[in-house]
Amino acid sequence: MNATMRLSLLALVVLSITSCRNGLTAAEARASLEESAAEAEVSGLTSSSAEIGTHFTIGMAVNDAASELKTFVESQLPCARVTLEAATLTIEYGVNPGACSYMGKTFSGSHSISVMRNEMSDVLVHHVWTDLSDGDAVVTGEADVTWSLAAQSRHVVYTYDWMRESDAREGAGEGDITQTALAEGVLTGIEVNGERHWTGRSGAWDLTVSHVQMRWIDPIPQAGTYTLETPFDKSADLSFMRIDANTIRATLSSGPNTFAWNVTALGITDE
Repeated sequence: MNATMRLSLLALVVLSITSCRNGLTAAEARASLEESAAEAEVSGLTSSSAEIGTHFTIGMAVNDAASELKTFVESQLPCARVTLEAATLTIEYGVNPGACSYMGKTFSGSHSISVMRNEMSDVLVHHVWTDLSDGDAVVTGEADVTWSLAAQSRHVVYTYDWMRESDAREGAGEGDITQTALAEGVLTGIEVNGERHWTGRSGAWDLTVSHVQMRWIDPIPQAGTYTLETPFDKSADLSFMRIDANTIRATLSSGPNTFAWNVTALGITDE
C-alpha cells in the first residue's frame, strides 16, 4: 500500500470514528424521526390494504379464489367498484356510496389484486396501487405477498413512491419484510421484521426493522426498534414504547446523543 492509499484509508477511518462519536444533531434527529414516521404511515396504509387480499380459501383455483375475494371486498367496502377479470380484481374506492373504511383506514384511489398462485404450500398475490390514500399518505407502487397454509407469517417485497399529505414529505423506496399478527390478532395490527430503503427529501435512508409492532390506528409503531442509516453519514437506533392509549414515546440514540418525543395522531406533542 503506497503512502497516498494509507492516507486515504486513515482519513476514512477518522471520518467514521468522528461521525460515530458525534452522533446526530438535534435537527438531524428530528428529521430522522419525521422520515421514519412518514415511512411508517405509508407502510401501515399498504399493509392494511394488502390485508384485504388475503380473504380467500387456500388451495382452490386462482380464478375461484379471486371470485371469493371479490365477494369479500364488496361486503366490507360498499363504496368500491370491483371488477373481476380472470384472477385479477380492480378496486376503485369511493365510486359508490357507502362505507370506505377497513382496519382503521378510509381508502381512496385504486388497487388491483392478482391471485398468481394458490396452493396449500405456496400462495402468491400481486398488488398494484395507484394513488391509494387514507387521507394521510398517498402511494403508487406494487408488492408481492407470499405465504402458505402452515405459515404464521407473510413475506412482502415491494416498491413504491409515496407522499405524506400533511407536509408534502415524499419518498421512493423498496422493502423486503416479514409480517406476523399481533397477539390481539391481525385486525389490531402486525409485527414487522426486515429491511426498507427509500430516498426522501434529505437523501437516501436504510432501515433495519426489528420486532416492530404496528397497530392500524396508530401513527407510528408502539414497540420495537428501527436501526437507521441516515443521509448524514451517521447511524441511529429509534425505539418505540407505548405510554397510554393515545401516546407513543419515540427514543432516538446516536453516538452519545439521545433524543425522545411523545407522538400522538395529532403529531409530535412533546420533545
